[in-house]
Amino acid sequence: MSNQQVDRSKRRFLVAATTAMGGVAGVAVLTPFVMSMLPSERAKAAGAPVEADISKVEPGMLLAIEWQGKPVWIVNRTPATLATLAKIGDKLVDPNSDVPQQPAYCKNTDRSIKPEYLVVVGICTHLGCSPTFRPELAPADLGPDWVGGWFCPCHGSRYDLAARVYKNVPAPMNMQVPPYKYLTATRIIVGVDQKGA
Repeated sequence: MSNQQVDRSKRRFLVAATTAMGGVAGVAVLTPFVMSMLPSERAKAAGAPVEADISKVEPGMLLAIEWQGKPVWIVNRTPATLATLAKIGDKLVDPNSDVPQQPAYCKNTDRSIKPEYLVVVGICTHLGCSPTFRPELAPADLGPDWVGGWFCPCHGSRYDLAARVYKNVPAPMNMQVPPYKYLTATRIIVGVDQKGA
């Protein structure tokens, strides 16, 4: 056998070994890149459903929680407040909640599962400010017709205590009601609807 002859079996072995090592190196390089595209545990938790205990929320009070990085307000409305909701429909842009800013099971005057408890994402539908809770009746700065609700200090949008927007303000639609359901009479979970989706 001369020095000029090539050992084909050794060549095939070297090509196969080099290819295998290149494949391993490629996987090693791509793994961190692909893993960086997956959501982190913190991001997963931010979108996870959130439970809230409403047993200590007295009538007229607001409980604030966070879901998906947004404020969610839970308000225990009084019977007097609930009575005003049906009376102010002519002053509202969407009194019957025809624009789907709430789950189908909350498309009612109260915009809730149980009339006394409103669950709403606390973000103005105009430019994303956070409105101020103003449950008092007829304060000097909001006028004698004010029956309680939210006032957005950014541009003056107003919402009633069902988070429905008043006419002639910058906000175009009602505040969003997130999917939620009752786990017990005093515990709700935000981010999961009645059907568990």
